[in-house]
Amino acid sequence: MSELLFWLDIFGIIVFALSGALMAGRYQLDPFGVIVLASVTAIGGGTIRDIILNTPVFWVEQTYYLWIISATALLTIVFIRRPKRIPKRFLMIADAFGLALFAVLGTEKAISLGTSYTAAVVLGTITGVAGGMIRDVLCNVIPMILRQEIYATAAALGGALFVLMVHLQVPEYISIIVAVSSALTLRLAAIYWQVSLPAFQILEQSDKD
Repeated sequence: MSELLFWLDIFGIIVFALSGALMAGRYQLDPFGVIVLASVTAIGGGTIRDIILNTPVFWVEQTYYLWIISATALLTIVFIRRPKRIPKRFLMIADAFGLALFAVLGTEKAISLGTSYTAAVVLGTITGVAGGMIRDVLCNVIPMILRQEIYATAAALGGALFVLMVHLQVPEYISIIVAVSSALTLRLAAIYWQVSLPAFQILEQSDKD
């Protein structure tokens, strides 16, 4: 892993762990619950990706990820006394950063292990969205991926752009920056302007019809 990928990965872990810890604070979980929610948010998607790829799960081999997550969760508890006072949009922005980073980094790892470009985009999307989905399910909230939110679409865009630039032999660091920035921009724009995808709806006919 190049130095850029390493630090982006660490940043993504911290951001997603923060997102999970803030969600735990909103639902008044105890410190253990905060760490659990931060952990599943930060490493859930990557764990599923590695299992599908039949490769060693990254945090099992490199346990410093768990220490970083625990430290992030504990610092959140210490310094953020009232998570409910933090605007909900801040949580969504933190989640957007993690989504964009992990979607692209997950795609990169899949390509490096020899998967096809199509499978790499799918696995990158899973890496980006699965952790947040598990977090929301544990908090009894409808996951954003199942709502009208532009969420998985942003992750898929980042992965697809990265794959395209790899195919065009664009330097890796440029490919990562452009792909992450594009996914993040789409997600933040959707949050700011409240843009969503059209909902699929089946209207039931009245008895008179």
